[in-house]
Parts: sequence; C-alpha cells; structure tokens
Amino acid sequence: MTIRIRLPGGTLKIKRYSELRRREQRREVPVWQVGGYFIVWWPSSLSDRPSKGERDTEPE
Repeated sequence: MTIRIRLPGGTLKIKRYSELRRREQRREVPVWQVGGYFIVWWPSSLSDRPSKGERDTEPE
C-alpha cells in the first residue's frame, strides 16, 4: 500500500521496497529509508511515469 501526500512542490510517497519503481530503486529521485518503509520525494518538475522512450534496461 502506497501513501501519497500531495504538496505544493511535488508528491511525498511512503512505500515498502517491493512497491518502489525502478527510478526510485536507482535513487534517481530522493529516497530515505525509515525501518521497513521508504519515503520518496517526487518533485513537480519530474514525472513519476517513465517517458515514452525510456526502457527498463540499459542500452548496450
């Protein structure tokens, strides 16, 4: 279960590790671990959805 809190500068999310998106796991956005939960900050300037050309694997 993800908890989302919308704030003026972006969205604060509280998740378990299994719920983290790849960009969150790679720490491309600020992520803090508190016990078994992760606090993730998604600024309004970033989309939390992958762009059309973004892939899960690294290019070779």
